[in-house]
Amino acid sequence: MQGVYVAGSKKMGRGVYSRNAIEAGVLVELAPVIVMSTEDRKHLDQTLLHDYIFEWGEAKDQCAMALGLVPVYNHSYEANCEYEMYFKKQIIAVKTVRAIKAGEELFINYNGDWNNTAPVWFPTTP
Repeated sequence: MQGVYVAGSKKMGRGVYSRNAIEAGVLVELAPVIVMSTEDRKHLDQTLLHDYIFEWGEAKDQCAMALGLVPVYNHSYEANCEYEMYFKKQIIAVKTVRAIKAGEELFINYNGDWNNTAPVWFPTTP
């Protein structure tokens, strides 16, 4: 995770930013996750953590809380990064999908695919 940092975001609280330019296809972060059950998810859905957990597993019958900076990446329908879940290894990888400028905020698409335009569960700004 060298080369990235957390700072205030103009519209979204905090976000993850690049210290240096990063080429497309570069692994930015490899984060472990804490995997939890469907029962745990019912409790988490009643808390602020609801907005930070991922559906997990091939059958999406679990949930996971990512460690590292993953919970701080903001959403964009025009994301410059994507994430991939490795269920057996219990990790999430974040990599760039295009070249990133120094100081640019890194975004992921919360729908999973970096270019998925399906509505997310919270209001977004145009």
